[in-house]
Amino acid sequence: MMQRYHHIFGPVPSRRFGRSLGVDLTPLKTCTLDCIFCQLGHTSRKTTERKEYVPVKEVESELREWLREGRTADYVTLSGSGEPTLHSGFGDILRFIKKEMPIPAVLLSNGSLFWMPAVREAALAADIVKVSLSAWDPISFQRVNRPHEDMDFRRCVVGLHAFRKDFQGKLWLEVFLVEGVNSQAADVKKIAKLADIIGADEIHLNTAVRPTAEKSAIPVARKGMEKFAGLFTPRATIIAGFPARCGSNVKANEESILDMLRRRPCTTRQIAAAFGMHVNEVSKYTGDLVRDRRIRPVWSDGEIYFGICPPGKPAATTSENNDA
Repeated sequence: MMQRYHHIFGPVPSRRFGRSLGVDLTPLKTCTLDCIFCQLGHTSRKTTERKEYVPVKEVESELREWLREGRTADYVTLSGSGEPTLHSGFGDILRFIKKEMPIPAVLLSNGSLFWMPAVREAALAADIVKVSLSAWDPISFQRVNRPHEDMDFRRCVVGLHAFRKDFQGKLWLEVFLVEGVNSQAADVKKIAKLADIIGADEIHLNTAVRPTAEKSAIPVARKGMEKFAGLFTPRATIIAGFPARCGSNVKANEESILDMLRRRPCTTRQIAAAFGMHVNEVSKYTGDLVRDRRIRPVWSDGEIYFGICPPGKPAATTSENNDA
């Protein structure tokens, strides 16, 4: 499982993209937002500064090498451990994928920088763009997404609407609901109204099926998600809880992670470092293992640790001291 690449990872099983080759363009948790539901934990570097965080040529070189090895994937996704549109050259990488690789190019973004003409122009090169909308006004934006101080909610929505008018590919909008935060029917209706203005091809409803940055970010029940799906046009698809397993290698990775956690509780970063995996890849495995009640998350000193579930006990989330 040793990772030979610095900027690409996978392919990993994805709820929406099958076997997805990830491209990571920013340092860990470099983002415009600090969402309460983020599966990678708190944002360590909240910024709106766009620059070449990693060299474009290095990313292109790794993608070429990956192709030469005869590897395959269903999609190539610009995602990773931060906000990809912060990278000033993400459009160059999308165009490289479109030109050099026989695989669709996907941009997974929180959508917060689409008010910038340069970001909208660069994103046009993607086959699919997924953006997010989990608030309905500036106050809820602060509560759910905790944006950088330069972020303006209304400007973000206007930017997404402008992008929709020019984009010829598929635009997907993800709405992430957290119980007791943005899960009231009246609030979801407000989000749906904004989603209608943006005009996405598909709406995806998600909730906290993996451990989140804030342990208070708890999932909305399936019945509630089904009710809210009908508020959107087109009707939203519920993506939360989709099993993310794909082949024997996944089982091998899960068993290796379990062996490590039997010895001591570890964070996502510690697991990633031990096995040479990307943190996004690790989070998919730990999410499945938590849902299977084989491990449980424990919050300690602002970090999420994972430990083995004691026999006969549920995988309830706890908060306790951890010296690991």
